[in-house]
Amino acid sequence: MAKGSGSTATGEAPFKPGPPQKVPREVKVSFLLWLTAVAAGVIETIVRVIYSLFVSSGSGGEADVTGVAIRVIIYIVVVYIIMQMRLGKRWARLAVAVLLGGIGTLSLVIDPILWLAGGNSVSEVFTEADLLFFIIAPIRVVHFAAVVTALVFMFLPSANTYFRRTSSVAGAPGSSTVV
Repeated sequence: MAKGSGSTATGEAPFKPGPPQKVPREVKVSFLLWLTAVAAGVIETIVRVIYSLFVSSGSGGEADVTGVAIRVIIYIVVVYIIMQMRLGKRWARLAVAVLLGGIGTLSLVIDPILWLAGGNSVSEVFTEADLLFFIIAPIRVVHFAAVVTALVFMFLPSANTYFRRTSSVAGAPGSSTVV
């Protein structure tokens, strides 16, 4: 077979990658906001560990180590899924929406909701707050705002088009992966 003939020994056309799909601004912003949410979770974990070691009089070292280990594993998996979402993987966008947008958001708001449902008032928040509350509350606000905003950006029209396009390109024979 002559060089440069455009076909392989099997008679198939050689793999020619097409131009990489451009990641829309909305997906990039969503990606950065998801990373911000993860960073807020990491910071909260660090603060809670430091607080339990140096400020809190309670013990529970083994439970703390297990909890931190579980969180580290979750953070690693979440960052991987977020990276796949940025590449245009529809399964990753769905996983991020359900796991972080749904379950993750619930984990952020369940304690305050239960506290209010227990008959407490919003005005009591500041009168009963301790040092940990004043450190964690702003982190949680950033975390929550990042999650909600990331969700919105992830489903804007140009993001929807990107996820449809990269999925159809990925399924086409001889197609290249999105970078």
